[in-house]
Amino acid sequence: MRGNMKILIIGGTGLISTSIAQQLMDRGDDVTLLNRGRTPIRLKGEFCVLTGDRTDRPAFESLLRESGSWDCVIDMICSEPADASSLARVFKGRTAQLVFCSTTNVYPKPADHYPVREDHRLGAAFKNGIDKAECERIHRQAEKGGSYRATFIRPGHVYGEGGVVLHSLGNATSFIDRIRHKLPVVVHGDGNSLWSALHAEDVAQVFTTVTGKTSAMGRTYNATGTEWMTWDQYHARIAESIAGELPEIVHIPTEQLTVLAPERAAQCKRSLQFPGVYDMAAARNELGFCSRISFVEGMRRTIKWLDTEGRIDTWQSDPGYDKIIADWKSWTSRLRD
Repeated sequence: MRGNMKILIIGGTGLISTSIAQQLMDRGDDVTLLNRGRTPIRLKGEFCVLTGDRTDRPAFESLLRESGSWDCVIDMICSEPADASSLARVFKGRTAQLVFCSTTNVYPKPADHYPVREDHRLGAAFKNGIDKAECERIHRQAEKGGSYRATFIRPGHVYGEGGVVLHSLGNATSFIDRIRHKLPVVVHGDGNSLWSALHAEDVAQVFTTVTGKTSAMGRTYNATGTEWMTWDQYHARIAESIAGELPEIVHIPTEQLTVLAPERAAQCKRSLQFPGVYDMAAARNELGFCSRISFVEGMRRTIKWLDTEGRIDTWQSDPGYDKIIADWKSWTSRLRD
């Protein structure tokens, strides 16, 4: 186990980066967070904080230059190519390694084959994936120029304490209350498409393991769930983590769902309707990755946190959910007639 590295995390208060910072601190690294100072910090132990906003690039770059040199810089919040270029300018010769948080959205949907390996061609169809792929390219160019060594991590669906619960109609927490009251829930498509999700602490494993690891420099790793499940199974396991019993599932084809609820079903059309299964062999074989938190246990922890924080809305607060179901049943009833 490495330790006593001087590490800068750009972010450090988010869903993944909180776990990364805690794991690095626990192994004995000297951790500094750099963020806007707007999100409560959920860490235990000693760490430093720098406050800055990367949207003000001149001030941000000045702050980074003044911060000195680092053994490793982990960028968790970069999604704009201009910000990647900014970082490449600042850290040329000022860090041994840059770990960049990318995303599985860089892959095309649907993919050419499943599970998706890191060597799959890139071909994102929407802004987040397109921009992240360009950020990767910028850091690869910087690495070729000798600025620093780079490691790229591509998380998929990440959940955990500090986050929300994704479902077919977004992430409104009233969905949890629906299950508790045994009310019908919507699942896009026929419920048989495969999906995966990984708890933030397990995702953080990949980041902390590559940090300072010479053999991981210049490499790319998926950081995704290995517990593949259908969307029906996904919802059933959420129900198991809450009350043990899944209420009625209302299957609505994605195309029709985007007509009934264009904004709420946008993510289904863009991503969720396609299989979300990725190859984790590289992380297992090269980093010793092993998922430690099952989906049911992770969801149980996530929902407990949401309960403790008072963030679960009542099902009555979301009348639009029942309207979608009613409209769908009315539509199918007319078709049968």
